[in-house]
Formats: sequence, C-alpha cells, structure tokens
Amino acid sequence: MKRVFISDCEGPISKNDNAYEATAHFIPNGDKLFALISKYDDVLADVVKKPGYNSGDTLKLILPFLKAYGTNDEDLREFSAENLLLIAGSRETLQHIQSLMDSFIVSTSYEHYIRALCKATDFSFENTYCTRLSLDKYVLSDRESSQLQELAAEIAQMPLITISPSANSLEDFSSQDQQTIMQLDGIFWNAISRMGAGIILRLVQPIGGRQKVGAIKDAAAKSGVELANVLYVGDSITDVEAFRLVRENGGLTVSFNGNEYAVRNAEVAVLAENNIVTSVIAELWSKFGKAETLNVLGNWSPATLKQNGLSNSVLERLFILSSAGLPKPQIVTPQNMETLIRESSELRKKVRGEAIGRLG
Repeated sequence: MKRVFISDCEGPISKNDNAYEATAHFIPNGDKLFALISKYDDVLADVVKKPGYNSGDTLKLILPFLKAYGTNDEDLREFSAENLLLIAGSRETLQHIQSLMDSFIVSTSYEHYIRALCKATDFSFENTYCTRLSLDKYVLSDRESSQLQELAAEIAQMPLITISPSANSLEDFSSQDQQTIMQLDGIFWNAISRMGAGIILRLVQPIGGRQKVGAIKDAAAKSGVELANVLYVGDSITDVEAFRLVRENGGLTVSFNGNEYAVRNAEVAVLAENNIVTSVIAELWSKFGKAETLNVLGNWSPATLKQNGLSNSVLERLFILSSAGLPKPQIVTPQNMETLIRESSELRKKVRGEAIGRLG
C-alpha cells in the first residue's frame, strides 16, 4: 500500500518562526508588533471567524511594515539562511523518510525561508508548498512608508490580547482587548487597505489553514493516494484544518511539540527535542498503516520497536537518546489531553524559545 508523509516545517522540522524573527530584526520593536498581530490573527481565525480570513494571515499583515522599513527579497533570503535552526535530527529524518515514501512539506513560511531549509536538508523544493512572495515587486511612496512606520510603532505599544479557551465572540474579551481588536480592525481593514500597500493584503496568499487543506489534497493527488494514506505532522493553529481533513478521511495526524490548537486536533502527540521520533512513526506508517502504527505507539518500548523490523540505523539513533529517557509519543485521549497540552506547550517553549513558543 503506497503511503505519503506530509509535514509542516517550523516546529516539526525547524526551531524558527522565520516571520517573527525577520520582523524583530528589520522593524523597531518588531517582536512586540508581530506578537500582537499573531494574537489578532488567532482572534480573527478561531474566535470571530472573519469571512475570508485564514489562520496564518499574520504573514501578510506584517508585510506592509517590512516593506515600509526597506526590507527586500535579498534581505529575507540572507536572513533566512543565516538564522536557520533545525530541530536535532531533522536532516537525517527527512532523508530517511524520503527513502521510504513520497514526502512533502506544507508550510505557511515564506518561500525565502523554505528554500534555505531545503538547501540545508537536501529536501526537494518542488515537493514543498509555502507562501510565495516577492517584496521587490511592490513599491511604496516615502509618504506611505512613513505612515506605515507610524502605524507599526502604534501597534507595538498596544497591550497583548489575552484569549480565553472559552472565547466564542468579541463579548468574551476584556474591554481593553475589545478596544485593541477594534483598533487593529481599523488599521488593517480601513487605513492600510486604502493605501497603495493594500495590494499586498489582497494579493499575498499565505499557506495557512484552508490553503494547507488544498495543498494536502494536491500532494495526495500527485502521489496517487487517497487521504486515508496520508500521515500529517503539525504543531500550531495553522494546522488545525489540515489535521481535521486527514483525520476525518482516515489518515494519521501527529502533533510535534504542538501548542493547544495542535494537541486538541491530533491523534498522536510527540514531545521531543530530537526528530528521530518522527522517523520511527513514519517508518511504522509506511510499512503497516494506521492501526498497527497506533498499536505500536500505544505500547511504546525498546522491545516493541525491535519486534517491528524498523531500520537498525533509526533504532540505534533512537536508543542513544534513551539514556535521558526514551522519547515517547502518546496517543491523545480525553483523559490525557489537558496534561499533554500543558507538557507539550512547555517543551515547545524550551526547544524553540519562550517568545516563539507562545505564538499561536
């Protein structure tokens, strides 16, 4: 039975949040700017469910500001290559999985970053889906650049939005957060949309929630498999719709150091500082399919793994890590979900850093 591996990039493969890091680097107080817009993204995508809005659209909302501060495509290419940080074992894991089955990366990241990652891991860029972008084709006047810089400074000073797990509408936010959300609505959908820079918001299409669904369907079609034969690995809110698609069609879904959104929607949660665990899950998937993979994961032990004819090189690398405790995937259940969310979120911050770990 032919099967396919599809993974998000930032989180399951690399430690970066490239867009956050680029914003922090190229824009004064860019870290605060990005953090707030990311929370605003979560509000629009998961709570308000703004028509036409997609999880991951943070990556287009920040572009007018990057452009206003003179960032160009070469800047993004150089920054991405120089600051690439892989999860330990990612290069070996991707090479091993590609030897087993058709493999794809589906990522919200800008193509500048994905090209750098592909070069570092010997992964085929042709087998990736990412946010296609050329900053150089957009031109801003000096006046508009100044206006956008002023707006960026204004946003960076706004208080960070707090999202309650039970929030279902704007009325569920504090009065301060409601005010912040309304201010951001005015900035993005009134002020910037009417500027020349508004074309960026209209033309750039990040590969977020719904676009990831389309990418997964396209990858499966290219490989000639049904969605039931897809293994998908993700870690954040942009993977929720992808998880649902694959899971509802009988495929397997894995959260790798995922946040709350990922763990709640995945069948398996991996908490690990090394990507070798993904190699094991992928090899089980390629050989046995969903039922037996879940059976092995539910009875995870060195003895069980040895009995299933997994590659010696993979097992040797995995068992080397066992001196610090064998990394253990866990099947997500209603009983362990909250514990896994807490533990996964904490490890996420440890592996990727506190600032990135807090992002949706």
